[in-house]
Amino acid sequence: MLTHYPELTLDRWARKYGPLYSVRLGNQPFVIVSDPVIAKDLLVNNGAVFSDRKEMFIKSQTIFLGRGITATRYNDRWRKHRRIATLWLNPKAVDRYAHVLDFEATDMLKALYDNSKKGAHINPQTYAGRCSLNNMLTIAFGFRTASIHEPIVAEALRLSREFMNTTGPMANLVDFIPVLQKLPSPIKTRGQALSRDLVATYGGLIKDIDTKMKQGVPVADCLAKTMLEMQEEESLDDLDMAILVSAFLIGGVETTASVMQWFTALIPAYPHMQARAQAELDRVVGRTRLPTPADEPHLPYCHALIKEIERRHNPFWLGTPHMASEDFVYTNTNTAADHPHTPTPARIRKGSVVVLNTYSMHHDASRWADPLAFNPDRYLGDATLSSASANLGDARARDHWMFGAGRRVCPGMWVAEREIWLAVSRLLWAFDMVQIEDKPIDLNEYDGLSGRSPVPFEIVLRERFGGVGEVIERELGGFAEMGMGVKAE
Repeated sequence: MLTHYPELTLDRWARKYGPLYSVRLGNQPFVIVSDPVIAKDLLVNNGAVFSDRKEMFIKSQTIFLGRGITATRYNDRWRKHRRIATLWLNPKAVDRYAHVLDFEATDMLKALYDNSKKGAHINPQTYAGRCSLNNMLTIAFGFRTASIHEPIVAEALRLSREFMNTTGPMANLVDFIPVLQKLPSPIKTRGQALSRDLVATYGGLIKDIDTKMKQGVPVADCLAKTMLEMQEEESLDDLDMAILVSAFLIGGVETTASVMQWFTALIPAYPHMQARAQAELDRVVGRTRLPTPADEPHLPYCHALIKEIERRHNPFWLGTPHMASEDFVYTNTNTAADHPHTPTPARIRKGSVVVLNTYSMHHDASRWADPLAFNPDRYLGDATLSSASANLGDARARDHWMFGAGRRVCPGMWVAEREIWLAVSRLLWAFDMVQIEDKPIDLNEYDGLSGRSPVPFEIVLRERFGGVGEVIERELGGFAEMGMGVKAE
């Protein structure tokens, strides 16, 4: 019941049993939270109790080998990994490499422009994946790829997708029946192979940087260099570093790339929305330069369009589950969340896995009229960035829950929202994105059991006006003068 579209089953149960209910999978109790107020009460207001992680056999023990910032228990190792990652993901750090995000969005635009001429059918998914990957490779290792055809692009995207397909939070029976963990199984074999590949790929890149540093070869500032410099001080072993950076790459690539992919899959089906956003861009930005993050406050419809994509197509409906580190009694005094089937008080036992069911929260008809409809107008009065919205006092006013909540909120959300803004606003500025008559896009399907990106599709990208290519070339020329990048494919 939970292996295929588990969010739909959990949503159906939420409507029947209320916004706080529990299920048992094998030996593991799960508490499902489907209301924003309850989510904040538990994960934020009582974060000391609900910031732990269950060490799932496949994800935590088999693939991440007891490490990894997203899956680690709430302990000193997690604090250490979080502290190191935050050095490269906090808002001030993002400002330091904002030019990298800017360049990669422009380079993606150039690649799409060159490859979409004469009405060519384009699958923009790999381009979006490479854009996100290049950002993470630059931050993590100080290098980038020059083309979607470089082997590291296919391998990194394969590793991310395989991780998503093997770590659905409720999909692996072996996670909940201990006896199965001692027996051979296809999912266990896949997890072991993936772990080896992650360590070989990303651990190998760290070793290359370590060798250069020991030889006195100049190395660009990056996460790997930071870890190597503090390796002794922080007691980091090779596996610590390889798995930390693996989690960094997987989380950083999959979320942003998925939102970009959903945008390019969705917008051709809504030409009136596309035209409205483009008219706003022409009015505010004009046609002689590309939009920048400074333009976002003056482009409310484009801003709202992104928020609606993230509401309607969250890449991780169930996120990474939390776990109760002690027995807890929740007294529900919020009448908006009252339901005849929700016990008050609700007893949550120590060791219970707590799942944030964002699908139900993003499709709550009491807040979102006609919640299955795609309608950016919902957000026209919401000028906040998602990173700021996550800290609002009123949980019901939060724009969406894509980045999680509490002490385990996504540390890369400042990077992600800037990446997404640059990609979406510039794609709208440069192209009319058009459906192909005999190749309909299935907006109801996605690949993967944990991550949610569209199934492969193709569209036509048409230059919006004469001069698009010249503006892109001029912008890239400015980056070349800064010594950035290589010639786009």
